[in-house]
Amino acid sequence: QVQLVELGGGLVQAGGSLRLSCAASVNIFMFSAMGWYRQAPGKQPERITFVTSSGTTNYVDSVKGRFTISRDPAKNTVYLQMNSLNPEDTAVYFCYADRTSKTYWGQGTQVTVSP
Repeated sequence: QVQLVELGGGLVQAGGSLRLSCAASVNIFMFSAMGWYRQAPGKQPERITFVTSSGTTNYVDSVKGRFTISRDPAKNTVYLQMNSLNPEDTAVYFCYADRTSKTYWGQGTQVTVSP
């Protein structure tokens, strides 16, 4: 049974930083990719970043230069370091992992950025 457990959301002032973590119950190299989506109120979900099993990363333009995805295979964990946060980053953030034809999801964590 694959489980993804997220930690690290919260309330931060604009310009601040947060780090999210996503711990998998299995070896993360079993997944072809892991990453993060976010969904802001009234908006469609948006994939903001992912890392492939080979280590290739990708970012949506709105977070490039501010967010960094990384992983610790020893802990089966992927991280999302978010710097220079602004109110437009307020959303529920979801970790995901792809394996063959199935996608697994974390429970989501709220990130709120105050002006």
